[in-house]
Amino acid sequence: MLIERSIYEQAVETARSVAEKTEVGPANVEGRQIGPVVSKTQFNKIQFLIKRGFDERARWVAGGLGLPEGLEQGYFVRPTVFADVTPDMTLWKEEVFGPVLVMTPFDTEEEAIALANDTPYGLTNYVQTADKARARRVARQLRSGMVEMNGKFSGAGSPFGGMKQSGNGREGGVWGLEEFLEVKAVTCWE
Repeated sequence: MLIERSIYEQAVETARSVAEKTEVGPANVEGRQIGPVVSKTQFNKIQFLIKRGFDERARWVAGGLGLPEGLEQGYFVRPTVFADVTPDMTLWKEEVFGPVLVMTPFDTEEEAIALANDTPYGLTNYVQTADKARARRVARQLRSGMVEMNGKFSGAGSPFGGMKQSGNGREGGVWGLEEFLEVKAVTCWE
């Protein structure tokens, strides 16, 4: 998460508060909670990345290693937040696919775009701003398959897919159907 420096510490505090209030537990228990990650392999990858966050001296804000309090088995991950993550850190370079938020401040729009594009991945970017012209300007420059603006999710049938190491194919809508078609060029059809 890239945050404009003028509100960065406020955003870090909000992330800490949300992470600490987020309940973790099995899906068969009624209520609102996040469940386990998909496998032991994924759990171990997330634990490794959290440990790297500590080792590389990202600022620990919430969560951390191990199972959440009250859970003694399963692949449950503590909602974790690291701040002051820089592009040279492992957490910056990897897709965690778990409840781990990494936060970085930026000073200018150009810096934010450069930082967002400084990754081998490009599935989705999220832009939050009250300035519609800025949102559109930034969205055009982001190297990802999808950009969601101001919390508005894509509609049904919108193309789903990424760029770079997040993939080039698309699912959904006409773009998803085209992956199943073969194109034929025929010359001199007269």
